[in-house]
Amino acid sequence: MNKFLKKAQKKISDDNTRGAQIGLLEEVFNDIYPNRWTIYKVNFFRGIAFGFGSAIGATVLIFLLVWLLNFFVNIPGGIGDFIQAIIHAMQSRRQI
Repeated sequence: MNKFLKKAQKKISDDNTRGAQIGLLEEVFNDIYPNRWTIYKVNFFRGIAFGFGSAIGATVLIFLLVWLLNFFVNIPGGIGDFIQAIIHAMQSRRQI
């Protein structure tokens, strides 16, 4: 029984500590953002920046992939033809 009480006391203590930490975080958050419209505005611009950065990053990665595949077009054995078909498909898709 004593073991059970110690375990329960530890759990309650941990829950109280966690609750205090969450309360502290809420106070800090409310100090930084005093009203909801500020939060909405910050999240809106954050979303715009995230979307823009994702689009730029994807463009750079696709460019690098096509650039690297261009080096392997002249490989014999049908692999070069396959890579050339992939490059052609990517470039025709980009022109749409």
